[in-house]
Amino acid sequence: MSIVLIIVLLIGLILGPQLWIRWVFFRYGSDLPGVPGTGGQLAQHLIERFNLDGVTVEQTEPNRDHFDGNDACVRLSPANFDGKSLTAIAVAAHEVGHAIQWHKQETVFRLRTKYIPLARRLQQMGMVLLSLSPILGVITRSPAGLALPVVGGLMVALCGAATYLIVLPEEWDASFNKAMPILIDGEYISEEQTPATRRILRAAALTYAAGALASLLQVWRWLPLILRR
Repeated sequence: MSIVLIIVLLIGLILGPQLWIRWVFFRYGSDLPGVPGTGGQLAQHLIERFNLDGVTVEQTEPNRDHFDGNDACVRLSPANFDGKSLTAIAVAAHEVGHAIQWHKQETVFRLRTKYIPLARRLQQMGMVLLSLSPILGVITRSPAGLALPVVGGLMVALCGAATYLIVLPEEWDASFNKAMPILIDGEYISEEQTPATRRILRAAALTYAAGALASLLQVWRWLPLILRR
């Protein structure tokens, strides 16, 4: 019973942050009366206001809001691109915050370009090693043939997830050194909306880290198969 409880708690710790982020976005995702423009229009306005030459705005898939430094493009999900909610406004400002980092070539933005590709490669390597471990165990008929890929795969997957934590300063900067001052000083939000906006921007800053934690469940998918070997 204690083992089951521990597993449930671990799953809660892994999935909890991502569920909280989605709840925050959903909670403030309803359109507000009196909002003059959509998230996409706000992003375009801020790009022009801060003279971010070459940066564009376009719609992307749901829950895929991001700034693409390779294409110099702020990409917003349909709900945030077309929406007039507090979530749409805050997320648009957050992604424009990344565009400002990119435009100014700030050191903090280089964390993303340096470590996010590494994190993705490490996670992919971890999944490959874990998927090969049962096959190697059958071929070698040796515990070592099974154990080494499992240990290696787990280590690589965990390192990949941990790498996402390195970009937290960049995400935090986009939310609280860029987006929050812009929204307050430009009077894009009211004083009453400030606490909720802070929650949304906090959720936006933690999105990558929460996704990395959730990806650890992909490792757990293989454990029942491996333990039966």
